[in-house]
Amino acid sequence: MFKGFFNREVYKFFKIQTFISFHRKQNNYLSNNVFKGFFYREVYKFFKIKIFEKIMFNIIKNPDTELDYLFENFTSTIFFDSFFVINIMITLLYGVVFSMSNSSYPLLLKNMARFAMANILFILIFNLNNYSSEFVDFHDILIFDELTSFFKILLLLSAFFSIIISLDYLKQEKINSFEYITLILFSICSMLFMISTYDFITMYLTIELQSLCFYVLAASKRNSEFSTEAGLKYFILGAFSSGIILFGCSLIYGLSGVTNFEMLSKLVYEIESQPALISNGILVGIVFLAVGLLFKLTAAPFHMWAPDVYEGSPTVVTAFFAIMPKIAILALFIRLFLYSVYDLIFYWQTLLILCSVNSMVLGALAATYQTRIKRLLAYSSIGHVGYLLIGLVCGTIEGLQGVLLYLIIYIIMTINVFAILLMFSNQRQNKKKLVKRIKYLTDLSFLSKTNGTLALTFLVTLFSMAGIPPLAGFMSKFYLFFAAFNSSFYWVAFVGVTMSVVSCFYYIRFTKIMYFEKPKNWFYCNQISFENSLVLAVTFFIILFFFLFPAPLFLITEKVLLLN
Repeated sequence: MFKGFFNREVYKFFKIQTFISFHRKQNNYLSNNVFKGFFYREVYKFFKIKIFEKIMFNIIKNPDTELDYLFENFTSTIFFDSFFVINIMITLLYGVVFSMSNSSYPLLLKNMARFAMANILFILIFNLNNYSSEFVDFHDILIFDELTSFFKILLLLSAFFSIIISLDYLKQEKINSFEYITLILFSICSMLFMISTYDFITMYLTIELQSLCFYVLAASKRNSEFSTEAGLKYFILGAFSSGIILFGCSLIYGLSGVTNFEMLSKLVYEIESQPALISNGILVGIVFLAVGLLFKLTAAPFHMWAPDVYEGSPTVVTAFFAIMPKIAILALFIRLFLYSVYDLIFYWQTLLILCSVNSMVLGALAATYQTRIKRLLAYSSIGHVGYLLIGLVCGTIEGLQGVLLYLIIYIIMTINVFAILLMFSNQRQNKKKLVKRIKYLTDLSFLSKTNGTLALTFLVTLFSMAGIPPLAGFMSKFYLFFAAFNSSFYWVAFVGVTMSVVSCFYYIRFTKIMYFEKPKNWFYCNQISFENSLVLAVTFFIILFFFLFPAPLFLITEKVLLLN
């Protein structure tokens, strides 16, 4: 059976080669280029079948030693990814069935949240166990290597802590929507596949699944017109950016017949020998892809949706937006631009430089004029994206290592900030008067008078975001600027240092408000749960003492990049 299948593939291989030779003689270069990608795929398939036949013969001779090798990747990819999706479906069915019953509110959402966290922990343990495996599977549309495992572990840890800090907020706000946990899980699933994507088709599908979940989450607070407005703005502008990404993919595929990232890298390597129509079209397609991904990353000047969406969405959703999408989009950006189209770095590097400088300048200057907390954090997030792009602009191992370090520290600081902000929601004072939630910067003037420990934690985290030494934020920025200097991007590093100094103004303004202004309204912080206290303690300890033990994180990020 295998012999006949093998002979048919050999015949097909030589038939395609003869067909391409005929088109070369007809001087039809475009057709030749279209079939060239198909030819490469058939050559790869030819050798893959040959190896598969050899493995099958070895299994017959040594079944005990070869079966584990054959099914190792099959089990690790299909089973666990399918298991995660099946668990999401079970969570959805659980919510649908029990939401129709007379069960009380805590029973439904709390159980769903615990089930979601258990599911995330299971997939996290699996990724830690299979950290060193490296292979491409599912007909070359998904890749699994050290970089993929690193970003997946970081995403799952961030998702786990994001759900933990949101539980008290959901309970206090009396949000009885089981769809929240389900949408969070679906978005996590899409981002996990986005990190592993190795093809334009899967890339677009995962981006769309993530975006659809985010559109609904932004408008999830049905009794708020601001939440509805945020969801509508996000939907319109997000659909526009998805169209830009799809147009870029269509240009590249239409001119080259390639959707796989590895095939694209081979094509880009020989782009100088291609006709002007094909080479210029591919460059335009790559620029469209970069613009679409920069929009998802909230980089200026493609940031117009972020302040309104961050402010209008529920605070728990804003925390999720500030933490999770950046991990998946950055992983995709590194995979596509720093691996597949690295040979075109002099073309897309200019675009990243402009976006990096614009993001840092706009984020620092616009945040100084903000009076609302979530809007200020939105512009602060835009500024942090500008710093992350510095490492991508360098295009070196040091630059990428700086990106990974900065991303980890940024996530830790953001989790700490939102864990504090989510503690203050609608509360009844003396069981009569409804106290409004914290909305403006001046509303924090009570914090140092009522909870000094929480105010100190918030103060240290904000100083770390500003880049004040010796906190973790300073260490991460220093390494990025050091990589920029080594790559001769002196003026970009100078702009970054200058904007870091400017950003100190609005971060230190929190200190003035918390410690030196007289409170107009008093907010009473409820008792902090054990889970939130643990999250605050861990993140605060890392931010404060990272400069004493930076070696483990440096070694992990360096190992990930060197092995890739």
